[in-house]
Amino acid sequence: MRLATWNVNSIRTRVDRVVAFLERHDVDVLALQETKCRDDQFPGARFTDLGYQVAHLGHSQWNGVAILSRVGLDDVRTGFAGMPSWAAKEGQEPTPEARALGAVCGGVRVWSLYVPNGRTLADPHLQYKLEWLSALRENAAGWLAEDPAAPVALVGDWNIAPEDGDVWDMAVFAHSTHVSPPERAAFRAIVDAGYADVVRPHAPGPGVFTYWDYTQLRFPRREGMRIDFVLGSPALEARVEHAFIDREERKGKGASDHAPVIVDIAE
Repeated sequence: MRLATWNVNSIRTRVDRVVAFLERHDVDVLALQETKCRDDQFPGARFTDLGYQVAHLGHSQWNGVAILSRVGLDDVRTGFAGMPSWAAKEGQEPTPEARALGAVCGGVRVWSLYVPNGRTLADPHLQYKLEWLSALRENAAGWLAEDPAAPVALVGDWNIAPEDGDVWDMAVFAHSTHVSPPERAAFRAIVDAGYADVVRPHAPGPGVFTYWDYTQLRFPRREGMRIDFVLGSPALEARVEHAFIDREERKGKGASDHAPVIVDIAE
């Protein structure tokens, strides 16, 4: 099974690129993040025409996650237990955001995750991010406690660069989110709960990135960040045959600012 994850940064803007990507790489399961649309706006027919089943979770023009699968799409779950809420505007009641969608695809429990950004070290959004990751860790640990042999893939945009080599220049990010000790500790806690970064052994760094800002010629200057990951349970990790980052997909007109991450999983 070929599993991919991609922060597409607006599915309606980039649906043609996603269709071409699926066909070019012969992808079985694709997890999408930052679809930026409501469920009724998601262009699902473009993917069902290709033989994919579609699950999407989106409430507005922000966030949004999806899973496309041609190897089954069962037991779809929106969010996870204890997932914290967020108020988009001051004075509004906090509500769960469209950041987590799970389904069983080809026998693998796949979670498409769009971890909160955190914004700045002084912003309340950072605390929200840490609480969100803590709740994810509790659930992820629980899933393995219930079934240690379960193949589980936690995939998506984590908005964390867990190692210094995952950013082009640590001095630039020294006082920013994504590399702060609490965020890295939260990422490490999920790894310690039993989930391995299954891509890094096949695509080691430093200088191997998945995101490049649109500004200041970051992409051609190779000034990026590695913030998109596939974390696999022990049963899934043992089945990974190959993994890579499709940097070419970041090129050209209308590209997302993220590149897809692709993993080949043995039967």
